[in-house]
Amino acid sequence: MKVLLYTEGMKTIGKSGLGKAIQHQIRALESNGITYTTDSKEKGFDIAHINFYGPKSFLLARKLKRQGIKIIYHAHSTEEDFKNSFIFSNQLSPLFKWWICKCYNLGDSIITPTIYSKKLLTNYGIKRPIYAISNGIDTKFFERDVELGKNFRETYHYSDEDKVVVGIGLYIERKGILDFVEMAKRLPQYKFIWFGSSPLSASPQKIRDAVHTKLPNLVFAGYVEQKMIHAALSGANLFFMPTQEETEGIPIMEASISKIPTLIRDIPIFEDWFKDNVDIYKGKTLDEFESKIQQILEGQIPNLVDNAYHVAKKRDVKIAGEQLITAYTETLDGTQQPDKIN
Repeated sequence: MKVLLYTEGMKTIGKSGLGKAIQHQIRALESNGITYTTDSKEKGFDIAHINFYGPKSFLLARKLKRQGIKIIYHAHSTEEDFKNSFIFSNQLSPLFKWWICKCYNLGDSIITPTIYSKKLLTNYGIKRPIYAISNGIDTKFFERDVELGKNFRETYHYSDEDKVVVGIGLYIERKGILDFVEMAKRLPQYKFIWFGSSPLSASPQKIRDAVHTKLPNLVFAGYVEQKMIHAALSGANLFFMPTQEETEGIPIMEASISKIPTLIRDIPIFEDWFKDNVDIYKGKTLDEFESKIQQILEGQIPNLVDNAYHVAKKRDVKIAGEQLITAYTETLDGTQQPDKIN
């Protein structure tokens, strides 16, 4: 078996969660001895794994399908996570949904990261076999590292006594950036730092205003390499992710492996695999976020990091890779049984 891994616009999306997912796909193929190429002009591949919904991807998938090559379309995006992202995203979301369905329906099989996103695609009316396979996490890389944690505090000039709250994501409303800034305003006794960025020119004015907020306890650190993310998760006191919608939420898994206390928004995607007050803490309103941040940082409620760690371990990149190979094999053979993986 030879696989084409095709990702349109890799230079643009390489630093995103999608970029991480593709790196994990490559690792899965290499570790299982599967031959692959990223060059669509190369000959001899049996199956094409398409990772994006751009026009070049659509045209390539349609062309290869006509040639009898099996297609796996990776559904990294949904209408739900397209909303509240950039200027006019909400107005354009019905058109976006129509387009991604057109793309995904070219697949002989579809892969999407979670049961939740699989349900969304099924509700769209997509009839192709859909595998729910995690994008995976490199659990060895994100194991807690005390020395890296000290390096994080030194780099950003935090003292040992400072209680630091970390956020991660693009500069988009869906990621919860407005609530993150609001918590920094309400809780001046704590330090808040946000990693990640995206072009503000594509963001609504309220997001630009939030990023330009001047507070002594708030830092927007921009894009950093994964080693610094690991350092921050090892050295801070709380990971706060008030995201409004995800297809998976890789940073939560990274935080869980790093054993940092975590607070997330209570949204449907996390219902099945992170239990509130058992594996992780959740909130819905600003007042709940404010209260739980204080309770966690002041040690007033139990530390759940060991429980979250065991949940995230199940999404190790090795396990995800084995499931990916199963999806490839079954798609080639025409024997897709995605529910057995789920």
